[in-house]
Amino acid sequence: MTYDEAAAQLTGPGAPFEMVEESVQGRAMRVFKNRERSLREKVANASARGDAICMVQGERRIDYGTFGRLVWGSARALASDHGLAKGDRLAVLAFNGPDWLVTLFGATSAGAIGVGLNGWWSTEEIEYGLRDSGSRFLVVDERLYPRVAPLLGRVECLEKVFFIGEQPPAGTVPIDELLVPHDTPPDTPLEEDDPFVILYTSGTTGRSKGCITTHRGTIAQVSGILFKNVAGALTGGGTSVPSGAKNPLASLLTSPLFHVGGLHSGVCTQITAGAKLVFTEGRFDAEQVMQLVEREKITAWGAIPTMLHRVVHHPKVRDYDLSSLRAISFGGAPTPPETIEKAREVLAIEPSFANAYGLTETHGVATSCGGEEFLARKTSVGKPLPILDMQVVDEDGKPVPDGQLGQIVFYGPTITPGYWNRADATAETVVDGWLQTGDLGYRDPEGFFFVVDRAKDMILRGGENVYCVEIENCLADHPEIDEAAIVGVPDPEMGEKVKAIVRRVPGSELPEDAVRKHVAAHMASFKVPEFVEFIDHALPRNPAGKILKNALRGSGAVPFEEGAFA
Repeated sequence: MTYDEAAAQLTGPGAPFEMVEESVQGRAMRVFKNRERSLREKVANASARGDAICMVQGERRIDYGTFGRLVWGSARALASDHGLAKGDRLAVLAFNGPDWLVTLFGATSAGAIGVGLNGWWSTEEIEYGLRDSGSRFLVVDERLYPRVAPLLGRVECLEKVFFIGEQPPAGTVPIDELLVPHDTPPDTPLEEDDPFVILYTSGTTGRSKGCITTHRGTIAQVSGILFKNVAGALTGGGTSVPSGAKNPLASLLTSPLFHVGGLHSGVCTQITAGAKLVFTEGRFDAEQVMQLVEREKITAWGAIPTMLHRVVHHPKVRDYDLSSLRAISFGGAPTPPETIEKAREVLAIEPSFANAYGLTETHGVATSCGGEEFLARKTSVGKPLPILDMQVVDEDGKPVPDGQLGQIVFYGPTITPGYWNRADATAETVVDGWLQTGDLGYRDPEGFFFVVDRAKDMILRGGENVYCVEIENCLADHPEIDEAAIVGVPDPEMGEKVKAIVRRVPGSELPEDAVRKHVAAHMASFKVPEFVEFIDHALPRNPAGKILKNALRGSGAVPFEEGAFA
């Protein structure tokens, strides 16, 4: 069966993924007819699985029925005891874990809007996120609380802080006050296009922007992923959600929940499929991943390329039983073909691989390529979800022929309604319903898409988006720096690393370490330059004054070979 034949069979009248045309915020779009209308409904459907295990972290195991009752209890406590109302924002700053999800789904089930704060952020960045979102409530764990402590009483909108940990500091509320099971979901009216979660995506023009994700967009993206998996099974294209009574679903979550890859594409998809969701503890550790795969019989893992690289190159990779792992999907950065070949070599049973492409602005996965199709085209991002239109266009917004390079744009119900309180940025990014991704790519004659470069000035470091202008603006504030540019240095493990090219003011002897410390004082650690190069001449610029980054880092695609440092 071809992909088109499978799609027709799955999306036609009466089919499980039947598509119809409806008006979404005033625009005609293809949507799945049989769909949930809110994330509260999704939690209710998931909780009907009763005593099937839903979440595992360390020795803690929560079944689906308990998960639902904890969500309803969190919603009740937040609304009744703490005054949470529809439209309020509740931010979460914590390592991945069940409490992150219970409080987030509790708040959003009661009509509030979740705010995922980046766990790598500095105190300064956290303050910005809280103020920009206007969050009344914050959930924080004991490991990240020290970055929040200086903000208590300083951020006017922040009224209550809920603490995950053994000894809640003065002025905080123990998270246990929210984790009281309740049997009845809240009845606050929810609309499909209500905001679900705001996630911050770094901006090319300075401060991060809060990207709005909705109940509709999240549910549509999840259904699109499940469609892709069923279509893959029918066509031999591979699946990242394996099924079968002999191989029950168990998914390893290593992507941060403050990213769409972790929350929207990961958690929301897996609880829809009824998977056992397994969390790691603490920072990423390759051997811990292998231990969890063996112990929990993990069947699917959504990894960023850096994580997969570390596991398959680990000296103990053959010491663990990883045979349950039948599906590995990845996204967030280009995946070196060498990493795939190494995985095929060292894993006892070759899993089905799938490559996904998407943005926060598409609620996560927008395209995927899996199975034999992926192995035949290891650099392709595949084809779009059936509810999305995807084009490659020229500078005038007109579609270009197959094989010709242009900007990738999307249209459909998973496109963000915009950025929080940023009408200007929204208007630039979503034009007549079409998302301008800023990514350059092409489509081949068979309809497979390829992303080859980024029009936006961005570095992809281990799955984290690093926008150069943020760091450049920070460096410009240093009194001994005349001008600076940030570029990505190819790295076989991280994808890219951050490099600063700095011109000091005359007479300055500013050392490399001082450059790093200056950035570290204001920004997350993953944005701190790992390489610093000092120059004595002016940075190369075009007639309009824009820095010529290609002249600094070399032209062409980013290579991944060892020693490919420029």
